[in-house]
Amino acid sequence: MFDFTTVHDRRRWSATKWVKYRDQEVIPLWIADMDFAVAPPIQAAVAAQVAHGNFGYMSAPHGLRQLLVEDHRRRYSWEVDPAWIVWLSGLVLGINLAVKACCAAQEKVISFSPVYPPFLKAPGLQGRGLVEVPLKRIGVVGTDYVIDFDRLEAVMSEPPDATTPAVPGDASTATRLLLLCHPHNPIGRLFTRAELDRLAAFCERHDLYVCSDEVHCDLILDEKVPHLPFARVMAERSPALLQRTITLNGQGKTYNIAGLGIAWAIIPDAGLRTRFKVAMQGLVPDACCFGFTAAQAAFAEGEPWRLALLAQLRSNRDLVSAALDRMQLPHSHPEATYLTWIDARALAEQVGNAATWFEEHGVGLSDGADFGQPGYVRLNFATPPRLLQEALARMESALARYRQAAPPITAESA
Repeated sequence: MFDFTTVHDRRRWSATKWVKYRDQEVIPLWIADMDFAVAPPIQAAVAAQVAHGNFGYMSAPHGLRQLLVEDHRRRYSWEVDPAWIVWLSGLVLGINLAVKACCAAQEKVISFSPVYPPFLKAPGLQGRGLVEVPLKRIGVVGTDYVIDFDRLEAVMSEPPDATTPAVPGDASTATRLLLLCHPHNPIGRLFTRAELDRLAAFCERHDLYVCSDEVHCDLILDEKVPHLPFARVMAERSPALLQRTITLNGQGKTYNIAGLGIAWAIIPDAGLRTRFKVAMQGLVPDACCFGFTAAQAAFAEGEPWRLALLAQLRSNRDLVSAALDRMQLPHSHPEATYLTWIDARALAEQVGNAATWFEEHGVGLSDGADFGQPGYVRLNFATPPRLLQEALARMESALARYRQAAPPITAESA
């Protein structure tokens, strides 16, 4: 019914994913967008607006807020007040705005690592401090992680930075905000209800704001597992805790419309919402006119395409896992997203930067160093199977040739 097999020439339209390797024999599996055509109802809605011929400023269409409210009620059993919604032209903007709205100058932000790079960059860009808390690796494979709650508690009790002069009554070095990626990019994990409850208790105990980026929440590969918004967990613990949450979301990942610049923040507390909007003034453009149109079509008619997409992504994920097993590269088997996290530390010990090495052999992957974990790489498998198979074959062939001339690569050597 839907086409996930055709390989489209995206270079013609200067797609960021592909122009990085213009005129090179490299298959790009790095940046997190998909090589699939957008859902037909979204294409039709945008085409109708193009045919109308006027691309001026556009406000959110009448009824769009209510579609979002109904969607969140149906999918996540979460009642969102329409007044809580703030439209955005991108989620990275939302992360930076949350840092600015929740933290005074020099106050600190907690973020887990590895994680999507803006989580690590936003605090510094906004003149705030970063407390990076690595996720705890478990098991013998280097790609299974849990939240390190002992480390979380430890960082909250650490003394202020010795380089910052202590001023009586000064809270400038306090930690105010937790940035959460849920579901998690790049490890593809769904945090359990027990983990989320424990994290909510931690936030309550330390009086933290939480900004939860949930943009991958409709890409859970087990369709029987519902997404649980962290704000809902906080509210169920204490209604007052809901007021300390910002939830970021959008359809850019699920429906492959990131280029249309449409996203939203859900901010229940009126005062925090005002500070967020003040931080936007003069800096943040309105969402794209086509983005609003696409969002409305996605909410109203996108579900059949999304379910078919998930079936293709599950198949692609399993294809990747089987190939990486043959390559003896430890890797995640993601519960959500279309991203596989690969432990290439043993290879990197011998060849240098693993992402660069694979690039030289015709496959463009994301460098784990950008996510706070050198030696790892991230692979985006949201691409037609024929292209994915060719990329995996290149990786497998390159490793086989290398291993014939080099010492064995094993996880234990990392």
